Amino acid sequence: MVSFTHIFVGIGNSGIRVIKNMNMDIPNAIGVTLDSSYYLLGRRRPSFVKQIRDFFGNLNDDTIIWVIFEDKPINIKIVNLINDSLPRKVIRLAYVLSPYRELVYEGKPEWASNFETVFYDSLSEFLNDYTSVPLEDAFNKASEQIGIMFSKLYHYLENQMLVNVDYADLFNMVKGGNVGILRILREVDFEWNWGMWDRGLINIMVGKNVPLKSAHEILKRFQHLLKEKDIIWGIRTNEELENEIEILALLIKRWSNGGNPV
Repeated sequence: MVSFTHIFVGIGNSGIRVIKNMNMDIPNAIGVTLDSSYYLLGRRRPSFVKQIRDFFGNLNDDTIIWVIFEDKPINIKIVNLINDSLPRKVIRLAYVLSPYRELVYEGKPEWASNFETVFYDSLSEFLNDYTSVPLEDAFNKASEQIGIMFSKLYHYLENQMLVNVDYADLFNMVKGGNVGILRILREVDFEWNWGMWDRGLINIMVGKNVPLKSAHEILKRFQHLLKEKDIIWGIRTNEELENEIEILALLIKRWSNGGNPV
């Protein structure tokens, strides 16, 4: 099985929080944090830019890079600098924090053209929980959950490939200029508008006391909801979960020209 080096890049405070919440004690995975204030400081900018060009310009072709950042102009400048430095064959994926904004309803921004898929998180579930407290608390909680999600995604890809799922399936799903979401779920609220997405990769870990029928029912619901009825799926038993189900849902659609809510 071909293995890839995964580079997780956190830009700015929000991106750095995610990296700090990841389990980086895993082979072939590197966490990189970039303080965007260094780009703003004139005397430090040349050194900061050179370090980015030197590091990202020398990555191997068998690299998957995840760039994680909040959608702010200064972060976008650094994102563009990274993309300009990367070798052509590196697989580029973005994970954008866009509080209160659902990017799936918007037009494709110019910077997004450099990525195979831009995954985003409007932080809606966290903002709903923290309406009476500072936004910072919502970001902290979201960063913790996203860090856990990336750790598990890497673990699944490298160590627990599920039946019917491999890197080729992942690339088939994410390549081609998409917008998407990536979630780790313990339960699925099917009242949410999952039907806005076209296709998906659904991996399910089933606890030892959970009948496989329950996992197949979840898959059927997703297949019914997704527009193109196209799901790549896998199911595996996980003894540690006991009575629970854990779902990795990667859902994508072609990026529209924006402005048309589903």
